[in-house]
Amino acid sequence: MGLFGKLFDKKECSICGKNIGLLGNRKLEDGNMCKECAAKLSPWFSDRRSSTVAEIEEQLAYRDENKKAVEAFNVTLSLGTNVKVLIDEDAGKFMVTRERNYKNTNPDVLKFSQVTGCQFDIEEHRTEEMREDKDGNEISYHPPRYYYSYDFHMVIKVNHPYFDEITFDLNSSDVEINPDCGTSVRPNPQINPDYREYEEIGREIKDILTQARKQVREEVKAAAAPKTAVNCPYCGATTIPDASGCCEYCGGAV
Repeated sequence: MGLFGKLFDKKECSICGKNIGLLGNRKLEDGNMCKECAAKLSPWFSDRRSSTVAEIEEQLAYRDENKKAVEAFNVTLSLGTNVKVLIDEDAGKFMVTRERNYKNTNPDVLKFSQVTGCQFDIEEHRTEEMREDKDGNEISYHPPRYYYSYDFHMVIKVNHPYFDEITFDLNSSDVEINPDCGTSVRPNPQINPDYREYEEIGREIKDILTQARKQVREEVKAAAAPKTAVNCPYCGATTIPDASGCCEYCGGAV
């Protein structure tokens, strides 16, 4: 078979068994996958080419289970405009999605305890403003003048079997800030309301997830600490408080 025949040779999806259409193949380490099966994987997963068929099947089984977690998810706090960080404070869980009807897209539901770090960065871009000389050539102003734009990057580091970070931009387009006409002084970005809004959202996401992770660690540490016996103020017995901090004999809070 020649090169042309190999290019158009039909392949079968190693996951669902269907024929893969032209340009629809997604290569695996030891097989092929159709784009429909690939679309079911986590959007934060990036190691598809080095994954085996068995590993992909395991992830798809996890993704099916994740649908139950999405159905049970109760949004108590929503942060962001373009991409949203949705939080279920009562369950200690969160997810990241850009879809309004998130249940149709099955976003990964994570526990606060899976957060290992959170990074928020504001990236500044500078573009020089040029002018034309008498011959129509573009030349610099003296001193040079610049336009400024900003992007707001969020990276949530996580302990998860299929990805280790969730990376996204808070803004859907550049936040542009131009200096006053005729001046080369860099403008203060805080004058722009969009800049202030995205900065506030980014810092709030970082603070909430970082604090939630810290609280979980403290609770785990406290639960693992050895229990000491105390005297119950209600029944007078010497008792070791249970998980709820109550007397093992009379149930009173100690």
